[in-house]
Amino acid sequence: MADQIISIPRQKPLREKAFDEFKRLLAIFLYLWVVFGLLSIHTSIVMSRHRLDYSEHTLAIVNAFVFAKVLLIGEHFRFGTRFDNKPLIYSILHKAFVFTVLFIVFHIAETVLIGVWHGLTIADSLPPLFGWSPKGIVAVAVLGFVLLLPFFGFREITRVIGRSRMRALLLEPRERDPELT
Repeated sequence: MADQIISIPRQKPLREKAFDEFKRLLAIFLYLWVVFGLLSIHTSIVMSRHRLDYSEHTLAIVNAFVFAKVLLIGEHFRFGTRFDNKPLIYSILHKAFVFTVLFIVFHIAETVLIGVWHGLTIADSLPPLFGWSPKGIVAVAVLGFVLLLPFFGFREITRVIGRSRMRALLLEPRERDPELT
């Protein structure tokens, strides 16, 4: 017994942990920035604006950063991990749903806090999500859910097969399948 070597996993130094967390934040931020930026462009087109609203694009950058941090905090507290050992589709759908709800709740709380800070009542501070109607909330929820599906799909597949294998699948050349030629 005394001759057995006990392998203790190496703890990463704080600097390495911080850099890994920064890379995760950056990846989430970039994805959300693209999504919010595209939604901003879509809004400009739908509302027949002839120029882009740069304040709206600035808001897209800020929202992408804030929501990326909310997502990382949610992951830290293990939100959406209920189906991690089930088939991937359950895990992907569940995480997209849980984080959609988390984002909506956070957006409402953030807007109410800002409104109260500026002297408004809680009722007056509620965000006007498409008129703050049940249809508007459902529309935002469905949109958020659909936009999070590819994000969590990619992340869940990476979690299962590993980062190095995913990187190899995406970035390394592959041999042609003789059956396809």
